[in-house]
Amino acid sequence: MLVVDDEPGIRTAVARGLTAEGMEVVAVGDGLSGLEAALTGSFDAVVLDIILPRLSGYRVLEQLRAAGVDTPVLLLSAKDGEFDQADGLDLGADGYLVKPFAFVVLVAQLRAMLRRRDAALGRTGQRVRLGPLLVDPAARSVSWHGDVVELSPREFALLHALASRPDTAVAKDELLRLVWGDEQAASRNVVEVYVGYVRRKLEAVGAGHVLKTVRGYGYIVESP
Repeated sequence: MLVVDDEPGIRTAVARGLTAEGMEVVAVGDGLSGLEAALTGSFDAVVLDIILPRLSGYRVLEQLRAAGVDTPVLLLSAKDGEFDQADGLDLGADGYLVKPFAFVVLVAQLRAMLRRRDAALGRTGQRVRLGPLLVDPAARSVSWHGDVVELSPREFALLHALASRPDTAVAKDELLRLVWGDEQAASRNVVEVYVGYVRRKLEAVGAGHVLKTVRGYGYIVESP
């Protein structure tokens, strides 16, 4: 595990706790050092604070993903705003934890991230065609009547989860499990934010009516 946090107390406590859980830990105190270590791709997961000297956690994450490093990343933040969570997850984070946090929750999120990584190896999911809507996991592409719909990885995962169950209402908690891997990885409001992102992009190609809200429950993709 790589732990990147500029608060010595938190950095030391997390490193000691993870070591006690049987994990090998490297801990650094600034963003640039964290980026250099994470770029090696030699870690199973990264615990990454957002507010860091030299380079913010957001920029570290952004550069990791741009370099093709897909190591699972758990963001730590003193901010609990929905859009802060959405920004971090949209940059490619695999989880988001607000300070102060319980250590047992941090460990649970890390283990869930590792399970998702292991389960995803060698599996891309099924291609879905619903009339003019095509969702292709192998190509990571979405189109409507041949027009490409540009989605972020998280937006794509959300649409694929819904399109794989056409005409079936999917609860927000279930979407958290399917897309974020854990009901505790993000809040229900983050699901609402991402559904809004996807719906606006579908509307741009005339497909906004496909994704509908089931009030008080979740969302549904209807067959055209």
